[in-house]
Amino acid sequence: MNKITDLSQLTSRQVMQDAPVIPVIVLHDVAHAVPLARALLAGGVRMLEVTLRTPQALACMEAIARDVPEAVVGAGTVRSAQDAQAAAMAGARFVVSPGYTHPVGRACKDLGLPLLPGVASGTEIMMAQEDGFAELKFFPAMQAGGTAMLKAWAGPFGDVSFCPTGGVTLQNAPELLALPNVLCVGGSWLVPADAMAQGDWARITQLARDTLALKKR
Repeated sequence: MNKITDLSQLTSRQVMQDAPVIPVIVLHDVAHAVPLARALLAGGVRMLEVTLRTPQALACMEAIARDVPEAVVGAGTVRSAQDAQAAAMAGARFVVSPGYTHPVGRACKDLGLPLLPGVASGTEIMMAQEDGFAELKFFPAMQAGGTAMLKAWAGPFGDVSFCPTGGVTLQNAPELLALPNVLCVGGSWLVPADAMAQGDWARITQLARDTLALKKR
């Protein structure tokens, strides 16, 4: 994929097209945030989804935004307008949600933050589209039908692009990325907990490099 050079007016589509994989990051230690971001960046991955699953997540986003400006830090697991506001204050430049609600959508538009809303059904896709969102996160992808579901959606929702996340691995990512309605995938395998605990940043850089071979066909 071609790297986006102008990030001044970042869009959801640009977030999805920057690399084949968006890493789904769970950080428990603020000290890991900057070296992790640098390791992923060294491997060619700069769209970083830091999930709001830990008390340290916002501080980690702040550290990355401050110390690794070449990375594009985003907030994952955003479930409310308040989450979106807190993420924006922490320096997040895009938002990913596990589901979709109108308040989350409105908050992200008001904040000027690109949003990848989570969907797992036709009804949720229609709700997100009604509010102007056509680049969506399919979550939990493999548990909710995987490739077969995405193929089925291609008919009625041919104008929608997806980032499947949840159960996605280096092994099944190529099959997903081969689909015309998939722009990228989300994966936690780029940031193994044991590698972070051991400070094995070289391993994470290599995992990031490996994902760049997953080109869209």
